[in-house]
Amino acid sequence: MDIIAIIDKLYETNNAEREELLYLVENIKEEEKSYLMRKAKETTEKNYSNKVFMRGLIELTNFCKNDCYYCGIRRSNKNAERYRLNLEDILSCCKTGHELGFRTFVIQGGEDMHYTDDKLVEIVKAIRENYPDCAITLSLGEKPYESYKKYFDAGADRYLLRHETADEEHYRMLHPESMSLANRKECLYNLKKIGYQVGSGFMVGSPYQTKENLVDDLLFLKELNPHMVGLGPFIPHKETDFRDESHGTLEMTLVMIALVRLMLPKALIPATTALGTIDPKGREMGFDAGANVIMPNLSPSEVRKKYLLYDNKVSTGDEAAESLRAITAKIRDAGYEVDMTRGDNIEWKR
Repeated sequence: MDIIAIIDKLYETNNAEREELLYLVENIKEEEKSYLMRKAKETTEKNYSNKVFMRGLIELTNFCKNDCYYCGIRRSNKNAERYRLNLEDILSCCKTGHELGFRTFVIQGGEDMHYTDDKLVEIVKAIRENYPDCAITLSLGEKPYESYKKYFDAGADRYLLRHETADEEHYRMLHPESMSLANRKECLYNLKKIGYQVGSGFMVGSPYQTKENLVDDLLFLKELNPHMVGLGPFIPHKETDFRDESHGTLEMTLVMIALVRLMLPKALIPATTALGTIDPKGREMGFDAGANVIMPNLSPSEVRKKYLLYDNKVSTGDEAAESLRAITAKIRDAGYEVDMTRGDNIEWKR
């Protein structure tokens, strides 16, 4: 098989057969990677120009009822310093963000049962009432259909729920028996049915992951057709069973971003904090591979170091929203234009 021909097919049709994708992932060389990145960047520019959309991230809570084997805020990490933000904290973060120009707030947290549906509806309604010009994104894990519907009706626009791996066997290696890939997928389809802009995604280089798993992830995303795709390299956390595992590589993560861009040309794709953690230029390289979103942190400074999903997370300095000028300068220096609007997926209508 000819890898350049496969890339051209993806660029022209946004599709490829499973065996073509597997061949590409297993055999792609440096020169072909450069061609792939170029085609991905062209595709992004065709749909979103050279814009990088800003979202303000608010990390709601690091309590979680789940015990995912890779996650630093897993239930069994007894050394995690736990915290919860209240409504006043959240609105204070939004006020800071709005004054800085942010028009999307991303409320992210562990699956914390303290936040009942009523509490979350109150939070969403308060943000919607105070900041009617802003998009509200939630990333709070698996919930029943009825709960997702309540948040949507209260004013939430988007929901992020990474599937992490689309292979059942691999999923079992990363999660406890109490969780299931079937339920994760059902949640994603429920979110689409309700009308959210839906985000999914996966880790690159997670323990036991094969190249076949990566291709399955791409094919699942193609089938789901989400509005957003978040993917980044696996990075181990010292309080998990995977503490001694190697992290995912920058190279394979960039290949995956580029392939997602070609298969889902209109998706919004963040250049994640994890990319910036494994390489100082990681996020800029992510933009060159087809990413077009960045999520600086609006959380109160005293809790940022407590929300550690993996070790050595970039959590101060340029990652902080207060360093917006530095972030903006870096993005412009890389040849991109910062966009502070809501930045909706171009195919979505509420």
